[in-house]
Formats: sequence, C-alpha cells, structure tokens
Amino acid sequence: MRMDITNHSSTMGFILVGFSDYPDLKILLFLVFSVIYLVTMVGNLGLVVLIYMERRLHTPMYIFLSNLALMDSCCSCAITPKMLENFFSVDRRISFYECMAQSYFLCFAETADCFLLSAMAYDRYVAICNPLQYHTMMSKKLSIQMSVGTFIASNLHSMILVGCLLRLTFCKSIRIDHFFCDVLPLYKLSCTDTFINELMIYIFSMPIQVFTITTVLVSYFCILFTIFKMKSRDGRKKAFSTCASHFLSVSIFYICIIMDSRPLEEGNKDLSVAVFYTIIIPLINPFIYSLRNKEVVTAIKKVINTYSTFKKSSSSTSH
Repeated sequence: MRMDITNHSSTMGFILVGFSDYPDLKILLFLVFSVIYLVTMVGNLGLVVLIYMERRLHTPMYIFLSNLALMDSCCSCAITPKMLENFFSVDRRISFYECMAQSYFLCFAETADCFLLSAMAYDRYVAICNPLQYHTMMSKKLSIQMSVGTFIASNLHSMILVGCLLRLTFCKSIRIDHFFCDVLPLYKLSCTDTFINELMIYIFSMPIQVFTITTVLVSYFCILFTIFKMKSRDGRKKAFSTCASHFLSVSIFYICIIMDSRPLEEGNKDLSVAVFYTIIIPLINPFIYSLRNKEVVTAIKKVINTYSTFKKSSSSTSH
C-alpha cells in the first residue's frame, strides 16, 4: 500500500490551485504578472551585468548586491513561468519532480537572500561605525568568501528540506492551495508523519532566520546609534541615505518571510504575502538599490552614453 501511494504521488503529480478563485481576472493577471516577470529579469540581470562591467563597483557592497539580484532572478524563474502557464492550463498540474525542483530553487534563493541581506547590513555597519578600518574588516576577498559560503550553506539547507520532502507520501489530496510548491502546503497533503520534517525546520531554518535577523537588527542598532552621535548634519543625512534603501528592503523581506512561516490553516489566506515576497520583492529590489544609489546611477548613465556614442559612430561610418 505504501509503495502504491508513493507511486501515485510520483506519477500523478499535484494540482496548483493558485488563482483559480478569480477566473474572470485570469487574462488581466496573466498580463500583469508577465510584465512584472519581464521587468524583474531585465532589472536584476541588468544590475548583475552592470556591476560586473563597471570596475568601480567591484566593492564588497556591490558584490553582495549583484548576488542578491542573481538570487532574486532565481526566485522569479522558479515561480513565475509555471504560474503564468497555469492561468491557461486546463488541469493546472505540476509533476512530482517539477514540484520538488521548484521547492529546492525557491528555498535556495530565499535562504541565500537571508544571508546576503545580513552580510549587507554588516557591511554598512563597518562602513559607518568603523570607516577607518573598513578595508581591513571588509575586503573584496572576504566578501567573495562570504558569498561563496552563502551559496554553499543555502544549497545544503535546500537539499536537507527537499530531501526530507522525498520521504513523505501524499495520499490525502493532490490539490495544493497555492500557486507554487511551498513546503508547508505539501505537509498538509502528507499521509506520513511530518514530525521529522518539522524538526529539520526547527534545527536548520529557524536558526538561519534568527541569526540573520539578529545580525541585521544589531548592525542597524549600532548604525543608528553612530548616526545620532554625528555632529555634522550632512554626515547624518548621507549615512541615512546610504542605509535607508537597504533597511527598507530588509524590513519588507523579513516581515513577509515571518508572516508566510505561519502554518496554513485556511487555504489561500497567505497568497498575497507569498506574491509579495516571491514576485514583488524581486521586482522592486533593483529599483530600490539603483535609483537611490549615486554610484549605480552614474554607472548606468556611463553605459547609456557609451552606447549612444557607439551608435552614432556606427551610423556615421555606415553613411
């Protein structure tokens, strides 16, 4: 019987209920989310390319920012294409292994985001609270090592959680009350006791959240304390401007993550929260960091001017 149930879940897959409660809005939602997906990918991957091409941006803060943009792209790629397909799919089905892959890449991207946001908070702490020791405490080499460590830890965390999902059997239903394969909705469908899975979350996921949130809060507490001690009004304004965009992004991200970590008991009640942290945050992050950052804006203008000059010289040569 156990083998039959396992084979059933592996061959039949799951049905993503998603936004099926709004059939009249499916065309509008498809168009809106398609535009969001396109802008998200262009914005994040464009930021990665810009930071890679502009040598002046090869500093710890921008190394973390480029990796954050890369993870936001990964998150969007893991979720949005299947969601867009399901707007016009008859059965809204996702295969078992597609579901596991989606869970893995989402978990990987979100875990990496947690570590990268805390690393960026620490970077701002060193820059504002210990500016004279910045280049020794936060070197380019250290930032690369921290980024590599982030990807290794995120990969291990994702492998553990998805590996634990593979031990479950799903016989209660194949309908997932979500628009992607999230871990908690899958637990609701399991016929196997999920105690071990929940234990793994408490052992691995909870410490990651506590550690990264604590790092962010302590870093910004020290930053605010240092800013209030500054005698120069221009210095305070510049410090606030430097940290405001990052703190806004961090606050939105962690509020959504904490809200979405609550057990699902009423079907689609957390759809809006999930949309926000899987789709909206990857969309707004590159704009939050780019438009409020003079160095990034300068680099963008430089690229545009270089492209315009190249285009003019090419057209004049052709004539």
